[in-house]
Amino acid sequence: MAFSSSLLTIPPSTLHVLPASDPPYNLLQTHPSLTLLSKCKSIQNLKQVHTHIIKTGLHNTHFALSKLIEFCAVSPFGDLSYALLVFETVENPNQIIWNTIIRGYSLGSKPLQAVEFYVRMILSGVEPNSYTFPFLLKSCAKFGAAQEGKQIHGHVLKLELDSDAFVHTSLINMYAKNGELDNARLVFDKSPLRDAVSFTALITGYVSSGSMDDARRLFDEIPIRDAVSWNAMISGYAQSGRFEEALVLFLEMRKANVAPNESTMLTVLSACAQSGSLDLGKWVASWIEDHGLSSNVRLVNALIDMYSKCGALDTARGLFDAMHQRDVISWNVMIGGYTHESRYKEALALFRLMLRLNAEPNDVTFLGILPACAHLGALDLGKWIHVYIDKKFQSLTNTCLRTSLIDMYAKCGNIEAAKQVFDDMEAKSLASWNAMITGLAMHGHANAALELFSKMADEGFKPDDITFVGILSACNHGGLVDLGRQYFSSMTKDYHISPQLQHYGCMIDLLGRAGRFDEAEALMKTMEMKPDGAVWGSLLGACRIHRRVEMGEFVAKHVFELEPENAGAHVLLSNIYAGAGRWDDVARIRTRLNDMGIKKVPGSTSIEVDSVVHEFLVGDKVHPLSKEIYEMLREVDRLLDMAGFVPDTSEVLYDMDEDWKEGVLSHHSEKLAIAFGLISTKPGTTIRIVKNLRVCGNCHSATKLISKIFNREIIARDRNRFHHFRDGSCSCNDNW
Repeated sequence: MAFSSSLLTIPPSTLHVLPASDPPYNLLQTHPSLTLLSKCKSIQNLKQVHTHIIKTGLHNTHFALSKLIEFCAVSPFGDLSYALLVFETVENPNQIIWNTIIRGYSLGSKPLQAVEFYVRMILSGVEPNSYTFPFLLKSCAKFGAAQEGKQIHGHVLKLELDSDAFVHTSLINMYAKNGELDNARLVFDKSPLRDAVSFTALITGYVSSGSMDDARRLFDEIPIRDAVSWNAMISGYAQSGRFEEALVLFLEMRKANVAPNESTMLTVLSACAQSGSLDLGKWVASWIEDHGLSSNVRLVNALIDMYSKCGALDTARGLFDAMHQRDVISWNVMIGGYTHESRYKEALALFRLMLRLNAEPNDVTFLGILPACAHLGALDLGKWIHVYIDKKFQSLTNTCLRTSLIDMYAKCGNIEAAKQVFDDMEAKSLASWNAMITGLAMHGHANAALELFSKMADEGFKPDDITFVGILSACNHGGLVDLGRQYFSSMTKDYHISPQLQHYGCMIDLLGRAGRFDEAEALMKTMEMKPDGAVWGSLLGACRIHRRVEMGEFVAKHVFELEPENAGAHVLLSNIYAGAGRWDDVARIRTRLNDMGIKKVPGSTSIEVDSVVHEFLVGDKVHPLSKEIYEMLREVDRLLDMAGFVPDTSEVLYDMDEDWKEGVLSHHSEKLAIAFGLISTKPGTTIRIVKNLRVCGNCHSATKLISKIFNREIIARDRNRFHHFRDGSCSCNDNW
């Protein structure tokens, strides 16, 4: 702020040079220079006032200097280092001045220096009082200085200040925050001062240590519970993942007629979001509106998060759009909501709007948007985010963010960039290793994934269940049956990790693809849990590959029992029948799907060109360049025909003439996306596409030849893995 000249230029007649001893209190309080202190909004303003204090002789009074030091040490506009400079000019500082500096340290980034200053205070002969110890004990709590806290406790006892309510509560809080719950409980039990504040301090300690049952027993003992004690318990349940209990306790709070506050509602909304309690969340929304808090940014952000995670994204977006003032959290929860509900296009669109409106993203924003880039294959945007992170957050060593970049690059088809990010990481987490191993596996680099696993073990990282999903996937994609068996066995014997459904699914898929159905069935019988639809589905996929009709019918029966509306399983069985020429059975499956109202998930393929993601469905003609795309498609089919390509019509699920089948195949979504890539990018440019389903055999064979005809590398991600098509061959070696 800028002071007016009339305040800065005080008429000489009003300037009274004060004597060395403090004048009457009322005179000091109303002195113009000290009145200006309350109007300071920066340290520059403060220095101007300090100049006037010196000119008027106020610097000779403890009262004025204490006010000056208080502003510097405690005010958000102050500067503790300046407070220390002023302190050093004070002759014989009194208790108030010493306490103010100690308080300033307790609020700052170096709280333990409050203890050092306290020692200096004692050595100077100034005796501490009941205002000294709460700030000292708070500093010990913040820094985890249990030993220093115990010594200070001894001083409290010697000075007989343990009966002071604030000191007593601060002792409990200090011990609780340092994990010394027995000592905290001892202080609590020995004192008659058992008010709601001391109860809450101990409850908070139990909550922090995860001892929720102890916290609840203590909570039930409180004679009179205030909002703070209720909040401590509700928050504790929420933080420990016991969301239902948090909400039940909130309902008890309402029955007890204790008025909730903003803190209560923030916790309750978080619990509603995590537990999917939309009805209670709506009640909280009504409460917020009734109490005139609809413009409270923190509460509206929490509402957006709650609605998003409860699946009411349109309601969340309505709240977001109605906000007059948004902070970065507002953007983050809305983007995160879209990502959480797999509405990745909306997430990217909102992120671009954020940038257009010059809202500054942070690391949380990128943790929300990078998965959307990964899912859609939006590599250009992902690269831009990587550059932005390196430019804006050079000092940021957020391992989660770097791991998200690895995942994004891997899923967008650029495994080399993923490896570069991984190699450049100064501090790797287990999640980082897992992301890189899984990425290599997904791209068919089985040996590289297994080598990285060995390196990870050499560097002292212990694998978890996610690591082994990546390792077994690598063996699966590489067709490494014997190695897969070894790693599956090692997981239980060497690392004592119990196989989960995903691990069994990988192994059964691996064995099934290798045609080892007896071994796959035997493994299923050893499972500690019942096979789910995904495990049976893996075996059904193997039946399609090996054209095992009877086995396929047996496996499909189990899938339909578990998941009667599984459209993918019906399609797989139809493929098996179609491959055997059993068209009546194909028709029966189609009729069953229609009767049950089950719709086959439409195949869609996306491709990013010039940072814009374009999506195509089978036979799609809605794209603005549809005419040009189909012209290129006809040219592609002509060149394929000239090269001797014969379409594989075995997977077309209709009993129709072969020329019609070929027409259906040529309009598959991946062919349309590739045609668009050919007309939209320069010759020689790599084409990257993402398909939501497994790529069909015909398109796989055609794409291999297209890569050779047009001298293009085509990187395709389907539901199972990556395919790198180059010079007429594919990295998967036709194993997918």
